[in-house]
Amino acid sequence: MTAQNAQDGTSAPEAPMLDITRGAATEEELAALIAVISEAYATEAAAAVADEPSVSAWTRTQRPLRRPLRRDIPWGRFSG
Repeated sequence: MTAQNAQDGTSAPEAPMLDITRGAATEEELAALIAVISEAYATEAAAAVADEPSVSAWTRTQRPLRRPLRRDIPWGRFSG
């Protein structure tokens, strides 16, 4: 969270982190890697949209299910 977000009380999504653990990559290699990963991330984020569930008229007009039985209220004269 940045200082600006902390003052506003809002939270922004953090940027993905990239750590190179082996080797010595050049600036061109890092730029190409970041470009490819950024494009793949943007494509995946755009495709990850959830569809709205469709509700039919039949479902809308049905009565709701009955309320569950209350087990805390004894019934009949056989309640101990």
